[in-house]
Amino acid sequence: MKNWADITATSEHHAVLEIKNSFEKGDFHDVEEGLETLLEAMGRAEKRAVRSQLIRLMLHIIKWNIQPNKRSRSWLISINNARFSIEEEQEFSPSLSRLHIEELWDKALKEAKKEAQIETGLSTKHIESLTWEEVFDKEYKI
Repeated sequence: MKNWADITATSEHHAVLEIKNSFEKGDFHDVEEGLETLLEAMGRAEKRAVRSQLIRLMLHIIKWNIQPNKRSRSWLISINNARFSIEEEQEFSPSLSRLHIEELWDKALKEAKKEAQIETGLSTKHIESLTWEEVFDKEYKI
């Protein structure tokens, strides 16, 4: 019996090769276990990617709000890029729905505020929330 958690943590490619090896040996129980573990690992990676992009998106919107004199095209690009990345992940994984993002919202906002404060040296305590519209729909312009 293989330790599929360790194998998938090492490399998804390696996990696929091990699953193929088990298949060739006719060990279909091992194949099933390997596939289930690999799918779980891939799902976690997608969720981490969405969380990371959400934090980055919120960070730039917070900076946009607290540093209006430093707004730049690179911030616009970061906002649009993070939105696109989240949207793209949602296309490939329907489980990364709006509901899932809303479940991440408070922790992501807390982390984005912390990062914005570190990056700018400005307080973010007055930013109590960001709306869905501010984060995903509002068009930011210089």
